[in-house]
Amino acid sequence: MTMPAWRFRDFHDDDLDRAIQLWDQNQQVDEAPAVFPVSEVVAAARAAGPAVVAVVGDELVGVGVAQVSGERGWIILVALAGTWRSRGIGSFLIAELERRLRSQGVRRIGALLAPGATGAVALENSGYRSRTGFVFYEKVEQLGASDAGLLAELGGRMLPGDLWDGLAGMEEVKEAIERRIVLPLARPALAEQYGVRPPKAVILFGPPGTGKTSFARAVASRLGWPFVELFPSRLASFREGGLAASLREVFTELADLETVVLFIDEVEEIASARSGTAVDPSHGVTNELLKLIPGFRDHDDRLLICATNSVRFLDPAFLRPGRFDYVIPVGPPDPQARSAVWQRYLGTAAAHVDLRRLVEASAMFTPADIEFAARKGAQTAFEREVAQGKGAPADTEDYLRAIAQTRPTLTDQALTDFAEDTEEYVRM
Repeated sequence: MTMPAWRFRDFHDDDLDRAIQLWDQNQQVDEAPAVFPVSEVVAAARAAGPAVVAVVGDELVGVGVAQVSGERGWIILVALAGTWRSRGIGSFLIAELERRLRSQGVRRIGALLAPGATGAVALENSGYRSRTGFVFYEKVEQLGASDAGLLAELGGRMLPGDLWDGLAGMEEVKEAIERRIVLPLARPALAEQYGVRPPKAVILFGPPGTGKTSFARAVASRLGWPFVELFPSRLASFREGGLAASLREVFTELADLETVVLFIDEVEEIASARSGTAVDPSHGVTNELLKLIPGFRDHDDRLLICATNSVRFLDPAFLRPGRFDYVIPVGPPDPQARSAVWQRYLGTAAAHVDLRRLVEASAMFTPADIEFAARKGAQTAFEREVAQGKGAPADTEDYLRAIAQTRPTLTDQALTDFAEDTEEYVRM
């Protein structure tokens, strides 16, 4: 049977989605990440890098992109659909790129590829020879100008650099997160030397208000990476095509960032256990997220942090090893941690109150509850000063009354559930 003939043409903006799909597919096959990130490839293609595509009928089956730097041209992408490999398309793509580069006066053409990467065989068949004895050095600034615009579109931001040091109490959790998550990502060369694979995705679970979001923000702050928080409840309302399509679109946009901490709070909203009924609307959303996570994990310098109040309600497939490196409990603060949290929010008032009584009275409080009570006590003293003008700061009784008027987040049932979940689900 005669196979359909392919043809070549210039890259068009309408080809972008399919080209990124091919890039992602090739990254899943290749053993090492691409030297040139997808954001740089897209920028070169749009700037007439030159860039060409191979099509069979209306189907795009290959893409090649190059860029010019002075008198040298660089082939920065050769991507092929899986069913169209070993058909000679890669060599023809390279020949088309060479023709366009020569028309721009380029006579020296190079390519940087990981061993065995897609396009390596095509380059060798096209007369390229590998050169040994070189060491590739690279330093990536955390946020370039183009990244800043994309980050703003995603609702992300760079966080202050002192959030990690500002975490009060919860030292046991903080130490575990630092050892398992922060250090391998902050010192990747040392981690590689010792055979440690930096984490790509983790789950934080625990009762509401225990500081899961604060820890996620602090990790981004410590690493100096952009922080993007994804709100499942807002996705469908802001984007067309439903929640599954919105998830896919956001993850595609994130691929253009060099580094990122992606935080999904209350992830059970989009990854709850599937009912087994085909018509269950949650199936499509959960399936989509399960498909997106492996692609996210393929890239270095990216971290997915999911937080949930109810880890037991997550879909079992979501919790399997291979998707998440660690499942870490973030529980209620013990007396020592409550003391540290109180001192943080009391500030200078800590010297004038009986801290021990506040710690004992707030036994069922989360850090968020303590913050609320501390502000309420300070507000009481402020209003008294406005009314009476006696210059009396907030005292122990002010804060004890604030504690009594604050409904604690924790309940006996919540603590029981957390203990059971810790026994069953922790992986760290």
